[in-house]
Amino acid sequence: MLKMMMTSKLHRATVTQADLNYVGSITVDEDLLEAVGILPNEKVQIVNNNNGARFETYTIAGERGSGVICLNGAAARLVQPGDIVIIIAYSYMTAEEALNHKPAVAILNEHNQIKQMLQHEPEATVIV
Repeated sequence: MLKMMMTSKLHRATVTQADLNYVGSITVDEDLLEAVGILPNEKVQIVNNNNGARFETYTIAGERGSGVICLNGAAARLVQPGDIVIIIAYSYMTAEEALNHKPAVAILNEHNQIKQMLQHEPEATVIV
């Protein structure tokens, strides 16, 4: 049996552009993609922290060091520049592989630069 596991995440990316007239996808600074192991054309899930939208698309490598996070095509209707999004990639693995898997998680700052790299999902904070 295969399990779908989160393999990579760019957490708190700031949308820099939304281009309704482009053919589709999300353009991401190539340095960010490489840092967490997401490939160009890989399927990703986008979660918009500002409006709760969740959708899937594929990645396009953007200019290195640019900090670009641009939603293209129909997905451009689900974000606004300045929105905070999470970009998540998943992979199928066996249960044995999943037990030993450590996802790559990059926490980004407001300029889409890596503030912190994690090899796990951060602990949840409980507010009482």
